[in-house]
Amino acid sequence: MRILVVVLVLGVLATASYCATVTYDHRALVIDGKRRVLVSGSIHYPRSTPEMWPDLIQKSKDGGLDVIETYVFWNLHEPVQGQYDFGGRKDLVKFVKTVAEAGLYVHLRIGPYVCAEWNYGGFPLWLHFIPGIQLRTDNEPFKAEMQRFTAKIVDMMKKEKLYASQGGPIILSQIENEYGNIDQAYGAAAQTYIKWAASMAVSLDTGVPWVMCQQADAPASVISTCNGFYCDQWTPRLPEKRPKMWTENWSGWFLSFGGAVPQRPVEDLAFAVARFFQKGGTFQNYYMYHGGTNFGRSAGGPFIATSYDYDAPIDEYGFLRQPKWGHLKDVHKAVKLCEEAMVATDPKNSSLGPNVEATVYQTGSACAAFLSNSDTKSDATVTFNGNSYQLPAWSVSILPDCKNVALNTAKINSAAMIPSFMHHSVIDNIDSSEALGSGWSWINEPVGISKKDAFTRVGLLEQINTTADKSDYLWYSLSIDVTSSDAFLQDGSQTILHVESLGHALHAFINGKPAGSGTGSASNPTVSVEIPVTFASGKNTIDLLSLTVGLQNYGAFFDKTGAGITGPVQLKGLKNGTTIDLSSQQWTYQIGLQGEDLDFPSGSSSQWVSQPTLPKKRPLTWYKATFNAPDGSNPVALDFTGMGKGEAWVNGQSIGRYWPTNISPTSGCPDSCDFRGPYNSDKCRKNCGKPSQELYHVPRSWLKPSDNTLVLFEEIGGDPTQISFSTRQIESLCSHVSESHLSPVDTWSSDSKAGRKLGPVLSLECPFPNQVISSIKFASYGKPQGTCGSFSHGQCKSSSALSIVQKACVGSKSCSIKVSVKTFGDPCKGVAKSLAVEASCR
Repeated sequence: MRILVVVLVLGVLATASYCATVTYDHRALVIDGKRRVLVSGSIHYPRSTPEMWPDLIQKSKDGGLDVIETYVFWNLHEPVQGQYDFGGRKDLVKFVKTVAEAGLYVHLRIGPYVCAEWNYGGFPLWLHFIPGIQLRTDNEPFKAEMQRFTAKIVDMMKKEKLYASQGGPIILSQIENEYGNIDQAYGAAAQTYIKWAASMAVSLDTGVPWVMCQQADAPASVISTCNGFYCDQWTPRLPEKRPKMWTENWSGWFLSFGGAVPQRPVEDLAFAVARFFQKGGTFQNYYMYHGGTNFGRSAGGPFIATSYDYDAPIDEYGFLRQPKWGHLKDVHKAVKLCEEAMVATDPKNSSLGPNVEATVYQTGSACAAFLSNSDTKSDATVTFNGNSYQLPAWSVSILPDCKNVALNTAKINSAAMIPSFMHHSVIDNIDSSEALGSGWSWINEPVGISKKDAFTRVGLLEQINTTADKSDYLWYSLSIDVTSSDAFLQDGSQTILHVESLGHALHAFINGKPAGSGTGSASNPTVSVEIPVTFASGKNTIDLLSLTVGLQNYGAFFDKTGAGITGPVQLKGLKNGTTIDLSSQQWTYQIGLQGEDLDFPSGSSSQWVSQPTLPKKRPLTWYKATFNAPDGSNPVALDFTGMGKGEAWVNGQSIGRYWPTNISPTSGCPDSCDFRGPYNSDKCRKNCGKPSQELYHVPRSWLKPSDNTLVLFEEIGGDPTQISFSTRQIESLCSHVSESHLSPVDTWSSDSKAGRKLGPVLSLECPFPNQVISSIKFASYGKPQGTCGSFSHGQCKSSSALSIVQKACVGSKSCSIKVSVKTFGDPCKGVAKSLAVEASCR
């Protein structure tokens, strides 16, 4: 054992002492003198947990990635000026070292503005209160803070020897972020600022290149890069000196509360990737490769949902999203087969017809070609180098030897998986030490002013300047006296309370009773409500609870976007037709909730009660239950069906905001999505007319086997007894391969006879260790129809398909079946046939 330890330590030291030189030229990044074609993927360390990191990174490596890209989140690490936090999910050094242990490189996007649908774009809110500061422009107070934090991160990395120049994994760093999208709004100062930012970053002497994304006029000392759904037509500044790099290929899109769920078809994503490499690109990054979860109050927006799944190749819970992950893995393999030729020379393009293009990389004995058809409807048959090739619409064929096709982006060989959730009642999992009955206890959050630090001001205050984002919540409270002679009470007529807010939502209470609510949206966060109210004779209290749902994270001067009730607040509709403006009255303010100050989220308060009856559908209520973790090791989610809106904590850690009552539009979700043609974030949405998010990730590492504490703050009213746990499962795996599919890319050979001998193959593999294929739910060879989970037989079908597939697959972890008449016979001569299979694993 002692000898083994010494060997391991020496191995680590030997690795650490090896230094790499990272430079670049017009074709590619150059690592130790060798040009490289690199595939990268974004994983944001705080959107998962340290316990998840090794598995996520290994799955990324298995998917063909060379590089892991992450932002650095300033407000996460310096929530209070001068006070730093790099523990737990915030342990940036540990994350980078975990990537290095997997043998991958790192692109560290320091920013420190990150956007990322992250609260306030990653800036700590205390920046806003520095006298004379203006963010992201030629402003000395801002530049001083930006340089201080950037230098701190660089120094941390240097201290741990994490730059490639020191033997570490970091081969790139980024300064600023997508500033070119909005720099015109800042005038001439923008140019001065960008030049300063580049100079400051380079002066930190990391020994690796710096990039600026979406900055067409980036200074010559840094590399300009592209972000978008497609970057094949993009050209970097100084293309004779800078490589073509894609820092954000959006693998899907983010989810907003009130929006439908975005999806990006893998055929389109693969097309975009292949086109980029076809047109001279050599570094491509998926944003995101694993999206993760916006824990706590980290989501920005406003109205960004807690799930940051992003339709990424690895889903929010750490499962492979198939066939997206597998098909992209095949694309990466095919591209890497071309690497020798790609890095040796510049691409040469030629037209093969309308919307059809050939690109050749050839030098000496190395030759690689890409054939693309960018037509959105029509397939094409083309002749290239004397051979005929079929090109489906909106696809790219990759020929690593300029002759044999290794892959076409529209033809998927990878199996699909159908994920599902198995539900477990929270009550069934209640710990035996919990009181009988519902198992829930509760505390009422007071309406209006309840804290000693409340204060009064004349007029209405903007919320962010008042709360400094210490809480989502700000109370506005006003007392008014009503006499029997006032028009308020005459003839029993009701008054209209008119309230206007910059956002993002508000709840009105009259004399402690709910009167009405209003909410904005992702596209328009402002709120305007007219609420019928009735006053009593004497003293009446108007309490308005204003709340934010994540702070603005994007746009010119986004940091100046306000929130809260700035007015007017009026009483309208009186019998005599007058309007009373209450905006300039003396209001009393309370920042946050009493329960936040008393640490109710920890569940340890002595104020929890469980008798006489659990209140349901009541606003402003804290709930607590103690529960046992669901059995097994599968990922866990909470299903908030039955609840309204609020925040949830498990063992004191916030899993984020929940809002299952925010429903997506009833239209805009097609029954099927045609991948052909340019993608946009509205193109292929699903889940219309349903809650934007019902399921909320609870990391397994946050759970104990028993005696776990769940705390909820319910804002608008719900029934916690309807909440259930769900464990993430794989219900089925499927594949549908036609006779026109290519052989698996793993079997590609420059010898055309060997490459074509195998033919199309349908492969299945259970996703987890110790699993085998337990049953075949469906198998059909001929003209099967439908999609995974809903396959059906066509008029043409082989009677032996099911038995053949069962014999080949059941009891094995994986199986492969040749798709041909030799395997299944010919049920319909002269007709193009395919094989569709759905299987279960146990």
